[in-house]
Amino acid sequence: MSSLLHQKLSRAAALRPAIAVSSRGRPEELPAAAEELARMVAAQPQRNTHGEYLVVRRWFDGHESPQDRAPLATSLGRLLGEVPKEALDPDQWLFLDTETTGLAGGSGTYAFLVGLAWWDAGGLEVEQLFLRDYSEEHAVLEALAARMAERRVLVTFNGRSFDWPLLETRYRMTRRISPASPAAHLDLLHPARQLWRLKLGSVRLMELERHVLGAIDWHREEDIPGAMIPQAYFSYLRGGGPQALSKVFRHNQMDLRGLAALAARVLRLVADPAGASSDALELYGLSRLVQRRGSGELARRLYELALGAGLPEEADRAARRELARLAKREQDFGRATELWEDILGETRDGLDAYEQLAMYYERRARAPEHALELTRQALDALRAAWQRGNLPPAAYRRLRSRLSRRLERLERRAAPAQGSNLFASARERRASKTHPVLRARSG
Repeated sequence: MSSLLHQKLSRAAALRPAIAVSSRGRPEELPAAAEELARMVAAQPQRNTHGEYLVVRRWFDGHESPQDRAPLATSLGRLLGEVPKEALDPDQWLFLDTETTGLAGGSGTYAFLVGLAWWDAGGLEVEQLFLRDYSEEHAVLEALAARMAERRVLVTFNGRSFDWPLLETRYRMTRRISPASPAAHLDLLHPARQLWRLKLGSVRLMELERHVLGAIDWHREEDIPGAMIPQAYFSYLRGGGPQALSKVFRHNQMDLRGLAALAARVLRLVADPAGASSDALELYGLSRLVQRRGSGELARRLYELALGAGLPEEADRAARRELARLAKREQDFGRATELWEDILGETRDGLDAYEQLAMYYERRARAPEHALELTRQALDALRAAWQRGNLPPAAYRRLRSRLSRRLERLERRAAPAQGSNLFASARERRASKTHPVLRARSG
């Protein structure tokens, strides 16, 4: 039976009533491999008002939580903007990662393994809540709600788009269990994209572990591929062996450990960029991240650091362009002009630089002749970019309209001055015919 068919069946199962349970709150029937799986992963059954479920708990050394609140507040302010007070307490942070019966989500997708972790005693405490059968979902959701009520800052990797919306859907479908609302939700996928996508291309967690978190002490050589995880659970439910599913527990543990290590790395980098990194692309990514959050002064310093560290050509031009905009905003026209002229020297289709320089020489430097020449050059560069197919039609029309209006205005300003100069020259020629001094000067 195909994996796609299994996923469809699991969605249909999500709409069924739970299977019968005994008076002790245990399912009357469990998959044949349930007890063997519990032994393999060192799991213990737990019970609450909605029944039983399995729990695996492990503590991992080598995961230090942020201790100094001042750098933490600085980092979170640059990442989140407004920071809830709970987020400033690392003891309130709860890392979350789920393993599900489908990768696309939806109302018929179960989170059969809910992985949680938090910093504790100089390490990382990991807790995994497991559905031995679909009937144990309510018990797991109740346990998750209780844990989230204790630790109210949720930290995920793509959890804002997948894990948490899926869990909220499952809570709604119970019609009896309310989720605990997080005081803050920090999704590390978004800062990771800003920081490392240009450098790595892919910002999957395992790629970040390999290229960014170099000091980790675990390896994924025998890790189960994410696409195989739903199949491992379906096979277990049908009576298959637990070997593949036991690898899912380890996969989830590594994801949680990677998430905690990534959080610590991002916090250090944002709090002290110059001390935490000398990588040009990493600094450039951080520049863009803090600029988006409105920290223009810091973004400007970071762009300068990134340029000094040596960026690839395309990123170098982009950094100079953004740095010029920030310098202009701070009225540092000397630096802005220098950067715009650098961009012109490196690429003749630096259209934004042409326009910005023309604006500067017209409005600030009071040099309309130079502004006129730059505007003409800008229109030439615009036409060349259009012929090469480097601009979409809408952008071409907008920029051509702006530059054409500027050209007309500057030419109107230049026309009276040119007429005045011509008139003066003609008058001087006429006078030279009768005035000996002027005649001698003209000769």
